[in-house]
Amino acid sequence: MLNYLLRRLALLPLLLFGVTVLIFFMLQFLSPVERASLYVRDIPKNERAIEGIIIRYGLDAPLPVQYWNWLVGKRDPDSGEVRGGILRGDFGYSRTANQFVVEIIKQRFPATLELTLWGAIPIIAGGIWLGVLSAVHHNKFLDQLARIFSILGYSLPIFVFGLVVLMIFYAKLRWFPPGRLSDAMTQVVLDPAFHRYTTMNTIDSLLNLRFDVFVDSLRHIILPVITLSYFSWAVLVRVTRSSMLETLRQDYVITARAKGLREQDVINRHARPNALIPVATVGGLQVLTLLSGVIITETVFDYPGLGQAMASASVQLDVIAVLGLTLFNAAILVLVNLVVDVTYAFIDPRIRLD
Repeated sequence: MLNYLLRRLALLPLLLFGVTVLIFFMLQFLSPVERASLYVRDIPKNERAIEGIIIRYGLDAPLPVQYWNWLVGKRDPDSGEVRGGILRGDFGYSRTANQFVVEIIKQRFPATLELTLWGAIPIIAGGIWLGVLSAVHHNKFLDQLARIFSILGYSLPIFVFGLVVLMIFYAKLRWFPPGRLSDAMTQVVLDPAFHRYTTMNTIDSLLNLRFDVFVDSLRHIILPVITLSYFSWAVLVRVTRSSMLETLRQDYVITARAKGLREQDVINRHARPNALIPVATVGGLQVLTLLSGVIITETVFDYPGLGQAMASASVQLDVIAVLGLTLFNAAILVLVNLVVDVTYAFIDPRIRLD
């Protein structure tokens, strides 16, 4: 296990290097003038300002030099200050949000992380439980019911399902409003007396013993969680069911039953650990989808996460913000894949990651 983990950690810099190269060459589809014009708000564009930006950031330099400057930054010839550099936490400046991309990530990522944490509970726990239950009761009523719900969730577009639950539970019943907090609770959160430990409202409200804020944040997060969970849950149910059905037909499961073991022990000790191996990969990818920022769901429910920021930047052709957020999401993808691989050994102790 330790050797495998060390090898994977050693590969991380290479993987992240590949990600940065890919993102950098996506920028090269734009000419130096087009890239420089992203920072100039004047219409028509001020040619002198564009030329100054090209010289300041070395946008007309050879590609290796541009890539190095993009990674570590470039020293300003006038002030001597190092500008830019993604390794220094500078992902560029978003002209649409009027702030640096790293500030967008700091403000928006906790909201998406909070949505991910709440969404992962029903996705993983409910999806695995119902998938195993469906396989154990193969072709019976519970199996047919689970298959119907999973097929509907897998086939129904997210934005359609989101709009339906929004119309029912907000427009009609007024139970669960969109957004992240009500105006009154937003004022409480912005008050200096309210300590921001994690920037996640549900957690910070409990740490501050403000249960009114906790209830209000739950009311706003329930519909996005339901929408995301239903789609991802449907995928996980289908994968778990298929993997469990295949496992139940294996010889070692038949032998365990022939020895007179209880059906519950056969399922829990012999079948389910092996069936969960492919489920771990799918489950990790489903959670990763949430963590990367679900654009459609956050847009439908006006939820201020990374997905909504990505959608806003894309609509307004904010190339710098889009690529900066893409780079951040790609780095998360690499790290989560490592975590998913390592969890294999914990799911089934017979697997040795040497």
